[in-house]
Amino acid sequence: MKDTKQQWFKEAKFGLFIHWGLYSVPGGEYNGKKTDRIAEWIENDLDIPAAEYEKLASQFNPIQFDAENIVKRAKSWGMKYIVFTSKHHEGFAMFHSRCSKFNIVDATPFGRDVLKELQIACEKYDMKLGLYYSQAQDWDDPDGFMYRKDNSRKNFQKYLENKCLPQIRELLTGYGKIAVMWFDTPMEMTEAQSRQVFDTVKSLQPDCIVSGRIGNNLGEYMTTGDNFIPANPYPGDWEVPATLNNTWGYNSSDTDWKDAHSIIELLVRINSRGGNYLLNVGPDSKGRIPADSVRILDTVGNYVTKNADGIYATKAVIGNPYELDYGIMTTKPHKIFLHVIYKAKSRLELLNAANTVKSARILENGQTLPVHALKACEGNSIIEIELPPEYRSKMNYCVCLDIEEELPVFEPLQQ
Repeated sequence: MKDTKQQWFKEAKFGLFIHWGLYSVPGGEYNGKKTDRIAEWIENDLDIPAAEYEKLASQFNPIQFDAENIVKRAKSWGMKYIVFTSKHHEGFAMFHSRCSKFNIVDATPFGRDVLKELQIACEKYDMKLGLYYSQAQDWDDPDGFMYRKDNSRKNFQKYLENKCLPQIRELLTGYGKIAVMWFDTPMEMTEAQSRQVFDTVKSLQPDCIVSGRIGNNLGEYMTTGDNFIPANPYPGDWEVPATLNNTWGYNSSDTDWKDAHSIIELLVRINSRGGNYLLNVGPDSKGRIPADSVRILDTVGNYVTKNADGIYATKAVIGNPYELDYGIMTTKPHKIFLHVIYKAKSRLELLNAANTVKSARILENGQTLPVHALKACEGNSIIEIELPPEYRSKMNYCVCLDIEEELPVFEPLQQ
C-alpha cells in the first residue's frame, strides 16, 4: 500500500498532464511517413538518427505559448495540479539546462525557458506544479536506454551521473517548490540506480512526491497503466494517467477525441475507486493546446466546478465502486453523492441502503428534493429521491444526500 503522506494529493482528484517537446514539430509525421504509434515516440519508432532528430530544434519556435493562460485554463477545468514534461525520452530539455545544450533555450530560435514561465504562473494562481522526467530512456544521449533497441553496450551509470541526476538537481533547485517528480519507463535500472534518483529528489525537496514509475517499487503512489482504471478500490494513493485521444504528444492527424460526457464518467469512476485522474493535453509546435482539447475540457470543467463537493476529497468506501444504473456514487463523511451520468427517469433509487437521509439536494443549485425510505423484501431498504421534471431526462449532474451515519472508509489491511 502506497502513501504519499501529502493531504493535497489525496484530495486533488483531478490534474493536468502536459506532453510537449520537439515531437510536436513533426506532429506524428516525418519525411512523409506517419507513425502508427504515439506521436512522442516518433524518433524511436521511425528509427530517426539522433543527429538528424536534433535538427528539429531549429524549427521549434512556440511563439504562441502562454503559461499564464494554460494555468488559468487548468484552474477553470477544476484541476488541482499540473505535471509538465521537463524531458521526455527524446532527451530534449524543456528548460534551460546547464549540463546539456540540447534544450529549449540554447537549441531553438525561441530561446525562452517555458518551465520558468510555467513555474511563475503556477505560483501566481496557486497551482501545484509537478514535473515529468524520463530518467531511464534518453534517445539523444549515447548511454541512455532506448526501448526495443540493443542497450548492452551502453554505460547507463555514466548517463545517470552526467545527465540524469544533474538535470534533476537543476529542476529541484531552480524552479521553486515541485509537488511531484513523475518518472517513467525505468526499463533496466537497478534498485541501486532507482534509489539514487529517489534519494536525490528527497535530499533537495523532502515533500516532493516521487511517482510510481521510478521503478523497483520505490514510488510513493501507484501509477496505473496508461488509461487503465482498476476494477475495484485500490489501497493507498494512486493515479490514472490518461489521454483525450490516442496519443500524448501532439499528432495533427489524431482526431479520435473522447467526448466530454465520457471524460466526466471516467473522472467520477476513478474518484469512486479512490484515485486521481491525470488527464493529458499535447500542445502543438506553436505552443497552442488543440482547440478540441479546450472544447472538451471547458465542458468537463463546468461539471467539476458545479459539483466540486462531490469530487474533491471524496473517498472510496466498502462496497465501492457503487455502480448505479443511472450513474456513479462518491462519498465523504456524512455525505453520499449520486453522479447522474445517464438518464434517470423520474427518481433516483439507492438499493440496500439503511442510511438515515437528513436531506437531499441538487448540488449545482441547492434545490431540495423529496426523499422516501422504503422497506423492500427480506428487510432490505430502498432510498428514493424524487426528481423535478426538468431533471428527469437530464444527464451530468449530481445529487447530494446528507446522512446521519458516517460511511465506513475503504481501508484495506496494510501490506
